[in-house]
Amino acid sequence: MPEIAQSSASLRFFGDDLDPVDLTRLLGGKPTYAIGKGDFHTYPPNRPPRIALTGFWRLSSEYEAGDQLDRQIADILATLTSDLSVWAALVLRFKVDMFCGVWLGEESRGLGLTPQTLQKLGERGIKLGLDIYHDLPEAD
Repeated sequence: MPEIAQSSASLRFFGDDLDPVDLTRLLGGKPTYAIGKGDFHTYPPNRPPRIALTGFWRLSSEYEAGDQLDRQIADILATLTSDLSVWAALVLRFKVDMFCGVWLGEESRGLGLTPQTLQKLGERGIKLGLDIYHDLPEAD
């Protein structure tokens, strides 16, 4: 399969009753970013402070060159609890997804995830979301 130019992955939780401290405790890992509903925040950067309309918790990988998406997802999940009863309760309570960005190179035709990574997402009830980008070559 042709090379992927770049990828990133983020496990995201959304919910009006999301308490970032409680969710962090339940998951057993720290977020990259988290905010409770009604709290002031400045995300994305360079925006004036505003009130969060819902609670949000995110654990993100770094952007990496090449076909790293499967490993990025697996690494995120490996840092958190493997207790499927915790995951079952969380996906009933919150909107949960693994949001991924994939940038295809000039010769790219697709990407793939291993059965093990797909199984981990499925066992936890995590929806996989893909934003796939392809920069077209400049016209002469």
